[in-house]
Amino acid sequence: MIHFTNVRKQYGEQVLYRDASFQVRPGDKIGLVGPNGAGKTTVFRIITGSEGTEGGSVSFSDKLVIGYFSQDVAEMKGRSVLEEVKAGVGRVSELARLIAECERKLQGQEGELSDDEMMKVVEQYGEYQLEFEARDGYTLEPRIKEILSGLGFEQGDFDRSVDAFSGGWKMRIELAKILALKPDVLLADEPTNHLDYESIVWLEEWFQNFKGAIVMTSHDREFMNRIVNRIVEVANKTITVYSGNYDFYLREREIRREQLLSSAKKQQDMLAKEEEFIAKFAARASHAAQVQSRVKKLEKIERIEIPAEERTLKFDFATPPRSGTEVVKFQNLAKIYSRTDGTKKAVFEKLTGQVQRLDKVAVVGVNGAGKSTLLKIMAGALDPTDGSCVVGPSVRVGYFSQSSLEVLDPTKTIYDEVADRIPGATIGFVRNLLGAFMFSNDDVNKKIGILSGGEKSRVVLATILATPVNFLVLDEPTNHLDIKSRETLLDAIKNFEGTVVMVSHDRHFLKSIATRVFEIDHGSLLPYEGNFEYYLSKTTRFAH
Repeated sequence: MIHFTNVRKQYGEQVLYRDASFQVRPGDKIGLVGPNGAGKTTVFRIITGSEGTEGGSVSFSDKLVIGYFSQDVAEMKGRSVLEEVKAGVGRVSELARLIAECERKLQGQEGELSDDEMMKVVEQYGEYQLEFEARDGYTLEPRIKEILSGLGFEQGDFDRSVDAFSGGWKMRIELAKILALKPDVLLADEPTNHLDYESIVWLEEWFQNFKGAIVMTSHDREFMNRIVNRIVEVANKTITVYSGNYDFYLREREIRREQLLSSAKKQQDMLAKEEEFIAKFAARASHAAQVQSRVKKLEKIERIEIPAEERTLKFDFATPPRSGTEVVKFQNLAKIYSRTDGTKKAVFEKLTGQVQRLDKVAVVGVNGAGKSTLLKIMAGALDPTDGSCVVGPSVRVGYFSQSSLEVLDPTKTIYDEVADRIPGATIGFVRNLLGAFMFSNDDVNKKIGILSGGEKSRVVLATILATPVNFLVLDEPTNHLDIKSRETLLDAIKNFEGTVVMVSHDRHFLKSIATRVFEIDHGSLLPYEGNFEYYLSKTTRFAH
């Protein structure tokens, strides 16, 4: 289907990859992985033709329909959600136009046709109808509505203007366009971003049942494992293909690295012996031919290169001061917002619960249930409308939220942002702390304003770590972090000797950490006294 052959890509002096090759075959489900900046998104752009290359080729049939979901949402306004998605289904709309054109010709509305012309139109008409049917053109509107519902839109949203939706919801509309297109090859760059748990589970099933090929990036390890059957790794200026899911790739990559290290060791031993012989007999005329022969042999040998290890987060939360047994207790908690039109919206009412020392609580519920609102109240960042939320007197809170990223001062450097939170800390302490979060050397002088979402998340985590806390309140801490960074954060939270309340859409994260689950459902809190697997076994909401 798609042949990506011996491609070379670079920006100025920076080489992303050379002689990079892989194929997308019918029915492939490919996970595109690699460190940030290695060129994964560039692979998508090369395939779609929005970027060129310095060598090699990318080839596929002209008839191949490629759908590309990226993190750059095109401007959308003036249409309803339903009409916006319909407008994005280019090939199906084009086929409908071609079918109508053939029908007019066959009915004689565009002049009389010769027998040969008639046969050609009939042939085209049949081909267009077959493709239109294969792409479910006859059921387009109900299919779009089903996709929108799966992605979290309510019936009443279909006719609302796209202008009324936030950036996160516009990303979902963009994703709906690509899914409704039913392309032959679906390129998806982080499709689970901005989705809640239920939408991720729905999308996972859609991907599993999709008959075309998929090439995707994702920081959600479980999502990747459940879908992909091949891994294409973009790293170390090349592309390497692995058969299997993400977990298989991790194991196989380690095996290959061990084999490479072994081969490199053998080669080094051999080279050392040869160089020792050359040095020993170089001055002896009787050995000149042998020395010359070995010099030529060494010149021809291709040295085995060991790829550098990826930089990853490396940190542990400091041992926290001990808190009391009751960390936070809330009773009859309510939060009601006033809308601009004067009406009121109740997020939840009469939430009651408590968190004990060393609990690791996952807060779950549908979008809009009030998960983030509850965490804000616990962290003291928001006052409730009614009820009480009491945090224990010896509790010290570390709060991470998506709005924390906005609180960072864009004019400050990374170093100043963190150092200002811990007055009195030495330069060495701050630099070591930032080094653990992959900010080293001149990186610490970067301005906050130019950082990516992932880099900002790491800065916020560093500020939380800067002072010892015993109660972590974490709202989507894994957003913007790659899989390796998520794993490091996961291990740090598992080993944290304090209390944790968190919201996350990463199932692997929740399954690994949570010891209790609070579900907010229709304004009430339902506690589950067990881990996340226990919660899943007790609820019928999720099929996976």
